[in-house]
Amino acid sequence: MKVLDLQCPHGHRFEGWFASVDEFESQLSRKLVECPVCAATAVSRVPSAPRLNLSGATRPDESGAGRRPSTGGDVQADAPAAQRERMREIEARAMRALRELVQNTENVGDRFAEEARRIHYNEAPARNIRGVATPDDARSLAEEGIDVMAVPGAWASKESLQ
Repeated sequence: MKVLDLQCPHGHRFEGWFASVDEFESQLSRKLVECPVCAATAVSRVPSAPRLNLSGATRPDESGAGRRPSTGGDVQADAPAAQRERMREIEARAMRALRELVQNTENVGDRFAEEARRIHYNEAPARNIRGVATPDDARSLAEEGIDVMAVPGAWASKESLQ
């Protein structure tokens, strides 16, 4: 799995996960990669730091024997564990928010733009909806003064989250 740092022309930075760089290029050429904020498909890679797997690193023992030489920073030995715990907390909050969104919205599927307009112009009962819209539909809705928010993920069309 390749994790790439990406950016749209509007300066929104985000992360993309791909099977390979070739798969990223393939999806990019078919305009399948889009900014999760503004739905722009003119996406480019930006420089990123390499991801290092340090899980095999050993902690120094109590006596200091076998201590690794300093790399210039005073990083606490438990910092990676604390960072992992913080990431788990963030992921859990995000999943709770997505579950709440799914539970409190009606899935209108591909009819999202049409149904959002009907609600906005009081032709349908006011309610929270979710569904799928093209980037052009999302722009048109915004131009009409209809608030929409892009939420990335294939879960949007499903009734529950795993």
